[in-house]
Amino acid sequence: MNDGLRLAVRQVRYENKAFWRNPASAFFTFFFPLLFLFVLTTLLKNDTSTLPTGQEVNNATYFTASILPFGVITACYTNLAMSVTFLRDQGVLKRVRGTPLPPWSYLLGRIIHAVAIMLVLVVIMLTFSHLAYDVPVPGRSAPAFLITLAVGAFAFCAMGLAATAAIPNADAAPAVVNATVMPLLFLSGVFVPIDDGPAWIRTVAGIFPVRPLLKSVTESLIPPTGNPTGWYFGGLAVVALWGVGAVLVASRWFRWESRR
Repeated sequence: MNDGLRLAVRQVRYENKAFWRNPASAFFTFFFPLLFLFVLTTLLKNDTSTLPTGQEVNNATYFTASILPFGVITACYTNLAMSVTFLRDQGVLKRVRGTPLPPWSYLLGRIIHAVAIMLVLVVIMLTFSHLAYDVPVPGRSAPAFLITLAVGAFAFCAMGLAATAAIPNADAAPAVVNATVMPLLFLSGVFVPIDDGPAWIRTVAGIFPVRPLLKSVTESLIPPTGNPTGWYFGGLAVVALWGVGAVLVASRWFRWESRR
């Protein structure tokens, strides 16, 4: 195995140990989406909502499809942006940069760990929803579902690293990260269905990556009659473009040292 990849794998092991030894990090990354899913489906499971695909479903199914992208964003964007900013302010990134560990191996290890946590979270949410509320799991549309998760993970990990360039210090990290993602979660219909609302809201939300990811996940999780394979290439293209743009921003403005 290439030395850089071998070191990245070792970094993944370290990140995993550090993650589970930090209860607060584990709670907000791993259990917070599950909490939202449980509360929303328990309170509103007998009502119905319209999916972005136009299908009328019970709210247990709707919120399963909408909280899955929230899990991707929490693990791959929120957690990554905050943790990297804190490590930068503590001087950890500066010290890492001064070791023989290649910078790309370090960042790759953190990204792989974030994606692994996201996958575990998705499996648990799908299992819970299927057993508790009889929400279907992907069958024929499974390839589209997995590729959609992969594209979403790539894009939001890249955006998480890019966001650190706009965060001045660790104290500002929670405010900046939440300010960039929470309005989009509501505007995109993650917590509140918006398909019966004004069309301009859906138009504006479609410009940003959260709504296209939600539509792509929904299409692949609960494919409509006219699209049994579940591919939604339009949404995937928007999310991927945001990911590519974030990679360019991160490669230009990512900082290993704090501004002091």
